[in-house]
Amino acid sequence: MATKKTPSRPAPAPSKCGACDGTGEVATTVHVGRKRRAVGKQAGICLACFGTGEATTD
Repeated sequence: MATKKTPSRPAPAPSKCGACDGTGEVATTVHVGRKRRAVGKQAGICLACFGTGEATTD
C-alpha cells in the first residue's frame, strides 16, 4: 500500500522592508558647495535590505 502525501503549504511571502517599503530604493539628499547646502534628492540603494525589498530575518 502506498503512503499518502499530505498537501504542502505554500511558503509564506517575505515581509516588506520597513525603510524602503519594499522598493529597494531610498531618497538620498544631495549636498553641494563649501557650505554643503542641500539642492535635491537622488535615488539610492536601501542599506537595510541591500536593494531586495525584503525584510531581514534577524
